[in-house]
Amino acid sequence: MRLAILGCGTVGSEVVRLLHEQSADLAARIGAPLEIAGIAVRRLGRDRGDLPVAPELFTTDAVGLVKSDDVDVVVEVVGGIEPARSWLVDALRAGKSVVTANKALLAEDGASLHDAAADGGADLYYEAAVAGAIPLLRPLRESLHGDRINRVTGIVNGTTNFILSAMDATGAGFAEALEEATELGYAEADPTADVEGFDAAAKAAILASLAFHTRVGAADVHREGITEVTAADMASAKAMGCTIKLLCIAARGTDAAGRESVSVRVHPAMIPLSHPLASVGDAYNAVFVEAEAAGPLMFYGRGAGGAATASAVLGDVVAVCRNRLAGVRAPSESAYADLAVRPMGEALTRYHVSLDVADKPGVLAAVAGVFARHDVSIATVRQAPAGTEPAGRGADAVLVIVTHTAPDAALAATVEDLRGLDAVRSIASVLRVEGGE
Repeated sequence: MRLAILGCGTVGSEVVRLLHEQSADLAARIGAPLEIAGIAVRRLGRDRGDLPVAPELFTTDAVGLVKSDDVDVVVEVVGGIEPARSWLVDALRAGKSVVTANKALLAEDGASLHDAAADGGADLYYEAAVAGAIPLLRPLRESLHGDRINRVTGIVNGTTNFILSAMDATGAGFAEALEEATELGYAEADPTADVEGFDAAAKAAILASLAFHTRVGAADVHREGITEVTAADMASAKAMGCTIKLLCIAARGTDAAGRESVSVRVHPAMIPLSHPLASVGDAYNAVFVEAEAAGPLMFYGRGAGGAATASAVLGDVVAVCRNRLAGVRAPSESAYADLAVRPMGEALTRYHVSLDVADKPGVLAAVAGVFARHDVSIATVRQAPAGTEPAGRGADAVLVIVTHTAPDAALAATVEDLRGLDAVRSIASVLRVEGGE
């Protein structure tokens, strides 16, 4: 089986190394040896260490490599939208199987890839696109097809999980924790895609598409990052027996008209320490799947890194090569449900609101009245004197309110109205709360 490898960076070089080191085992598992037909790179002269491949296998002609009749499987680890999309569409339409780790492309325009795979009768596998080495997409795609998945909640970005875990453990602020993550190599020089939630949102779209048999794109995902999470937020979470994680949440439910639909969102949230995701630290990933018959399922492991991602890529390579040798194709995309994606305002969640308020009679009643006007029920209220809470220094008192579950639109409107109360000096913090109710 002849492979075209597009990209030879951190992941691509690990794929090449593992193909060499495990060649005998891979051949035995597939039923035929694997050979590299070529490796497309941007620059031929770049130092790639001691990769065990002949120099003549490297090429800058990705298009020619993809179109070569001597290629059975295309492995794409370049990333980005174009030219990767054009390469893969051409390969799939020509009947070549494709293995990709390109989460951004799948979330932005997975439909084009799936349609091309159907046209060419080819396999499209992408286990490495979400949660690195964790076997997650294949179970959603195949193992759980006899069940109904109602909710998927996950930590799918290692950089942000490292940052939030460091803030929780040390009391550091966001900037300090990000600096540490950068020094240790967990954060890129430009961490925007991670800390602003773009990476997690792309993965959330892929997970929702598989879980709910519905095409969900990145534009359908409500996205918020972690840059506004403070040390004071972490302290408040600890006081509640919680921690803060950047969560991707995909949930089945009904819309305002009572029709079945899905909600897909990415944002920081407080979760109780008893939640299975609360103990996921460092740069690890974990995804919690709730299915009707199977019940709760937890997938945990390394969600990034060259070797971990390459492991998932090679697992897909073995699968598609077996299919080609057997003359069969994997089940095609399952998007029959075609459910609508609910707007964020209809998502059901809870809020943790920290208010800097005047310490005088009637303040609590006025604040409670705002919640009541929006039909939002209060679960707990905690008041502390000024200075005893990090969020309340400079105020007369700090009022910390946690709500019961309500539509996000009602909760957001409540917070907006609170800003207009004379007794409210400022809204120090607003965070969603997930789990525990």
